[in-house]
Amino acid sequence: MKAETLSFFERVYDVVRQIPYGRVTNYGAIAKYLGAAKSARLVGYAMNASHTKDVPAHRVVNRNGLLTGKHHFEGTNLMQQLLENEGVVVEDNQILNLDEVYWDPTKEL
Repeated sequence: MKAETLSFFERVYDVVRQIPYGRVTNYGAIAKYLGAAKSARLVGYAMNASHTKDVPAHRVVNRNGLLTGKHHFEGTNLMQQLLENEGVVVEDNQILNLDEVYWDPTKEL
C-alpha cells in the first residue's frame, strides 16, 4: 500500500480509538471528520485491516446502523456480541437504539 493510504488508516484508527464505550459511529462520519467526505469506503478498508491493531472496530457501522463489517470478525456473531456487551441493542444485524448510541466525531472531537 502507498504511504498516504497507511497514514489515512492510522488517522482512522486514531478516531475509532476515541469512540466511547457503548457508542457507535459510521464510516462516512469518520471520513467527513478527516476531511475526506467521499472516502467512507476507504474507512471501511481501514476497519477491515484493523484486526491486528488495538482498535474497537466493532463500534463502526454503516449509516443505517447495519453491522456491515461483521463478516470480518471471528465467529458469526462476535461484532454483535461485543456491541451488546456494551449495552447497544442489536437485532437482525441492525442497531435498534442508533439515535441513543450514535457518536459523531465532528461534534465530539
